[in-house]
Amino acid sequence: MRGDGDGWVFDADGSRYWGRHGAAGLLLYTPSETSSVLVLLQHRAVWSHQGGTWALPGGARDSHESAVDTAVREADEEAGIADAELTVRDELVTHRAPSGWTYTTVIAEVAAPLATTANRESVELRWVSADEVGDLALHPAFAVSWPELRSKLSAFSQSDT
Repeated sequence: MRGDGDGWVFDADGSRYWGRHGAAGLLLYTPSETSSVLVLLQHRAVWSHQGGTWALPGGARDSHESAVDTAVREADEEAGIADAELTVRDELVTHRAPSGWTYTTVIAEVAAPLATTANRESVELRWVSADEVGDLALHPAFAVSWPELRSKLSAFSQSDT
């Protein structure tokens, strides 16, 4: 299903970004029996932009959507995660391009790891310990934002105990 946000935005330097109205992704986490939380990651299909890397389920924002709406819709489309199963904890812009294009990461919690159903945009979906995320071949923009996101997750998990 195509929305009015599908399409590329180009910066003057030639950089391109998917989502005419920006994009958003869902950082879904759950408590773990170890000292770290688990996060849901998507191994991106090789045909996609920055394919073959690990990132968050996410995508183009439609003109009528908030970042939360986009992230939750994309998680449902790409991972089969129903919005009734999650609690949104925070949202933050994790990339801002000179053109004004933004990527917003929405952080949400679930009580336990949920079963997932990958669509054609995913090679694999996996619950990964936050301690091991940095060991994967991450999407470049996700790699840059991961330290800040990891810090947020640590703060949430400490406040939950």
